[in-house]
Amino acid sequence: MDDYAAINLAHWNSRVVHHVNGYGIEQFRDDPNHLSHVVRFDIPRLGSIEGLDVVHLQCHIGTDTLSLARLGPRSVTGVDFSRPALDAASSLAIECGATISYVESDVYSAVETLGLENFDLVYTGIGALCWLPDIARWASTVAMLLRPGGRLFIREGHPMLWSLADPRPDGLLVVQYPYFETEGVKFSESFSYVDHEEPLTSPDLVHFNHGVGEVVMALMNAGMRLLSLEEHDTVPWNPFGDDMEEVGDGEYRLRDEPRRLACTYTLQAEKIAIKET
Repeated sequence: MDDYAAINLAHWNSRVVHHVNGYGIEQFRDDPNHLSHVVRFDIPRLGSIEGLDVVHLQCHIGTDTLSLARLGPRSVTGVDFSRPALDAASSLAIECGATISYVESDVYSAVETLGLENFDLVYTGIGALCWLPDIARWASTVAMLLRPGGRLFIREGHPMLWSLADPRPDGLLVVQYPYFETEGVKFSESFSYVDHEEPLTSPDLVHFNHGVGEVVMALMNAGMRLLSLEEHDTVPWNPFGDDMEEVGDGEYRLRDEPRRLACTYTLQAEKIAIKET
């Protein structure tokens, strides 16, 4: 396993216990119609997925995966490299009476694990691409997983957001980290984005940024056709403390002049069907 992958796997494994306690899982158990706020945000753009075979890459503990399963697809498969996360996801699905297949695999091995062209929709939740070093390899994986005419749906943290330094007392936004794809930036974070008292046992991590143009071109080069690209001024966590304000349903935007910053983007692309001659 590459060093970045081993570091990030240990980091995500250490997050699981805190996320199980902090993701509001009891709401899924209590209400069979409950959806994660991430998927609720996506639905107007995602549209109907009834009858589709769906794969959720980097599914973590499965709250978004379960939410997708509640929208009526024919099948749902969740993929993640963290065994503890998959165990938590599987337990939640069983408790909620949902039929979801969970598979342990890193993204780049997903085709080897799941096979070629077995899905109508590849779904990737927010905060996923920043853990992957090679966007072209990711795009190729997505294209190989999809049947011709199949669709990718992803909402992701905007590369401009990932490039910013921590908040300053004067409120200025300062670019500190690369916007474009690089070898990765190492960080150490003792606490996750949910409230928890005990620090993470594996705080080190490696992040990778990918410019919007790099993502689009990688998908086009992999045989995908861009369907839509929309930038948003909100993000479903608070990256800048008091400089952000909650605007409803778990979304945050800059408190002062929010139009300064694209926080996230939603991208959809379709696998081009080759016409027979």
